[in-house]
Amino acid sequence: MDKHLLDILVDPITKGPLVYDKKKQELLSRGSRLAYPIRDGIPVMLPEEARELSTKELELLD
Repeated sequence: MDKHLLDILVDPITKGPLVYDKKKQELLSRGSRLAYPIRDGIPVMLPEEARELSTKELELLD
């Protein structure tokens, strides 16, 4: 994931910051509790394509 791109991307719902999960190839948002997938190197920033984060996953972000 390009560092510059990660610096300018925000959660489309909350406009808050995202955390890059390299292993799962996702961008995680604490605010909306969603994980946005990265497919073929392209972040898919559509809420309907995101999955909901579990409580355990959210705790790991802290």
